[in-house]
Amino acid sequence: MSTIQVDVVSAEESIFSGMAKFVALPGESGELGILPGHTPLITRIKPGALRIEKADGNEEFVFVAGGILEVQPHHVTVLSDTAIRGKDLDEAKASAARKQAEEALKNAKSEIDMAMATSELAVLAAQISALRKYRQKK
Repeated sequence: MSTIQVDVVSAEESIFSGMAKFVALPGESGELGILPGHTPLITRIKPGALRIEKADGNEEFVFVAGGILEVQPHHVTVLSDTAIRGKDLDEAKASAARKQAEEALKNAKSEIDMAMATSELAVLAAQISALRKYRQKK
């Protein structure tokens, strides 16, 4: 079975580096599936769950809050400002942050405040969704 090198990097640290059989993530235009030998590609990614089927058959889940994806035939690189391993996601913390963002949206006094709160809500909703997907797979 052929594999592909996958590197997932956040602004703070390397989240994952290893060989994989398959990678799935939320692309700008929809869900992307990447197999070894994929056509080269660079695209933006949306907040959501990144699923890596590792060479040993196990799966790794990572929440990404958007970023950039580069695909080469034998290497996938995901660069994200924020990336959190599935096992490290905290639903209570994300739900509390979501409530704060909803409150900020209600109290927004300008279009910029509204846009920032709306963006934060979208990221937090994606994070909670990724956490639930991770839990379902366990």
